[in-house]
This record gives sequence, C-alpha cells and structure tokens, in this order.
Amino acid sequence: MVEIDFVRWLGHASFLFDYEGKNIYIDPYKLKKPVKKADMIFVTHPHFDHLSPEDIELIAKPSTKIFVPKDSVAKIPNKNVVGVEPNKEYEYSGVKIATIPAYNTAKERLNMHPKENKWVGYVVEMGGKRVYHAGDTDEVPEMNGLRVDLALLPMGGTYTMTTDEMINAAKKIKAKNIAPIHYKMLLGKDGSKQAEEKFVKSIKNGIIIDEENPEYHF
Repeated sequence: MVEIDFVRWLGHASFLFDYEGKNIYIDPYKLKKPVKKADMIFVTHPHFDHLSPEDIELIAKPSTKIFVPKDSVAKIPNKNVVGVEPNKEYEYSGVKIATIPAYNTAKERLNMHPKENKWVGYVVEMGGKRVYHAGDTDEVPEMNGLRVDLALLPMGGTYTMTTDEMINAAKKIKAKNIAPIHYKMLLGKDGSKQAEEKFVKSIKNGIIIDEENPEYHF
C-alpha cells in the first residue's frame, strides 16, 4: 500500500498533503515563503481565512486543479476549477475526494455557515489513506460514523464548534487519530493550551498538530 509522505499543518485551517510527489493544499492561507507549487488545491468555503486568492496565486501553476464550492468558482482566476457540491465524489490524478456538508447547527451561529450555502469539508483518499478536513462546521449528522485515518476538526467556538462540542463530535467519528484545527487565532496562547489539554484528556486517539509538531506521518 502506498502511503502519504506526510500531512503538514501550515497554520489556522491550512494543510499540505504530500502524496507520491504531489502537493495537495487545503484552505491555503497566510502561507510562508518558500512554498511548494500545488498540484491540487481544495477550498472548503469562501470566507477570507479559507479562500485566499493571494495564497492560491502564490502556489498555483497552470496545471493546478482547484476544487471549490460552486458559489465561489468565479473567485478563482484559474481555468482548472471544479465546482463541488456536498455529498458528491470526485477523482483526479489518483486521488479520490468525497465532499461532506459543512454548516452550523447552533442557533447563535446559523448565519455564519448556513446549510443552504452548500459549503463542504473533504475526505481526501490517497494510496488507501483517508484524511477528513471538516472545514468550518458544527457537529452534523453527515460526519457521524466516518471511517478515516486522520480527522481534522475545528474547535474554538464563535464560528465553529466549541471545544466541548468538538469533543462530542470526535467521539462519533471512526478515526485512527483526530486533531483540532481553526482555534489558535480565536483562543490565543493560553486559551489554546487549555483547549488542547481538555481535548487530549477526553479523546484517547486525539493528537495535536502544531508549531512544535507540524507534520503527521501515517
């Protein structure tokens, strides 16, 4: 079985997957130079910290295939764009992709990521290894029971799940490992540390991917 070389955290909700020499980005944002040019880019939704035209321009080459929700296709100045919808499957260059709905269910957050916008998270399958990047979402029924090697779930509240809500969601996903994302900018240094400690204590297969340990190897 071919293995992904690594999954690397780039900050906030931004990740790079290295698979058989392919560079696959999800939600590239505030990338630090030098960068690797992208073979594929996935965007979960059009908020500025997930869809950054400047960062996409920095890493895109003419052949880069970009996957983005249909309402955001026009924001991508690239001809190799695929407009995606929730609950669909795609395949490109040996990589299988499934789109998982991403939306808010908590009353106080309903207008931030409405279900009707049809924004997504992605399950990216490479060489038999499956990584779930949930995008900006609350716990939704569509994520329950997902079987993946690595699940990347947002926590931090305000726009997505709180730490407690994320822990509850994590318990319903069948993953080898689960890591929190999208919280350091919101919670600050001390708040992030407290959230991480609570998460790791509550989730036996929970891990932290951060500045000290930015890479995950399968």
